[in-house]
Amino acid sequence: MSRRATQQSDARKARQANYIRMLWRDFARSKLAVLALAVLVAIMLGALAAPWITPQNPYDQALLNLADARLVPGSTGSGGYVHMLGTDADGRDLYSAIVYGVRLSLGIGLVAGIVALVAGTLLGLLAALRGGLVEAAIMRVVDLQLSFPPLMLALVLVAALGQGKFQVIVALVAAQYAYFARTVHGAALAERQKEYIEAAAAIPLPPLRIALGHLLPNVFPPLIVVGTIHIASTIVLEATLSFLGVGLPMTEPSLGSLILRGFEYMQSGRIWMSVYPGATLVVIMLAINLVGDQLREVLNPRLK
Repeated sequence: MSRRATQQSDARKARQANYIRMLWRDFARSKLAVLALAVLVAIMLGALAAPWITPQNPYDQALLNLADARLVPGSTGSGGYVHMLGTDADGRDLYSAIVYGVRLSLGIGLVAGIVALVAGTLLGLLAALRGGLVEAAIMRVVDLQLSFPPLMLALVLVAALGQGKFQVIVALVAAQYAYFARTVHGAALAERQKEYIEAAAAIPLPPLRIALGHLLPNVFPPLIVVGTIHIASTIVLEATLSFLGVGLPMTEPSLGSLILRGFEYMQSGRIWMSVYPGATLVVIMLAINLVGDQLREVLNPRLK
């Protein structure tokens, strides 16, 4: 019996490995998506290695020198090193501020996106599995929230909660989880009518096991696609809140706040202070969306 179980386990692992290889083969058919994935991985690795690849910690106020403010790219500051992308209005090395800003923006976007994904998935599965009044109550709340623009909802919540990482994450989760709940609910409804779910309920298996062991694996492909797209939306939403001055404080410059500080000097010709952070945000969004589009092609058999 033990030998048979081992063989079954090996066979399952082999099928999983073959499935992953097949997914990568289909994904790699788009050279542009592979390039976008490579750029995204490089940006994430660079953000993680920020303390080792930047000459300055832009969060340390003691290291800032106003004499170095608004230096043009390629200038040498009072610290003795070259500011490759220039400096901002507070004397921060712009290259260092962008790398740390990417780490901050990606970190907040990923945390908020993952929490929203988990919360929305659980609510969508619960609504689809229970049905009746539970389904009607959950989905009406989700539909009501989807009727509001995410930016407006996030602005109201941040204004009520105040500035800070935790407050911004809470606002982003509240603004995004409904999209995941709607996606999971729609996919789970289609699966709920199939025979294997009816057989699992007739055994009977516990509802939690049916939801996590049977429904969730079959709604996972569309969830991955939606998750990829909305994590990008979460990063843009955080940058927008910071640009409007209600997100993170200026002592923790994210990409949005860097764009805001540089925007004040656009008409004076110091365009690098806003253009470089903005270009970085555009590259990140473009890479995530290209990867998400290719995942949609790979995981959705109707598009093949």
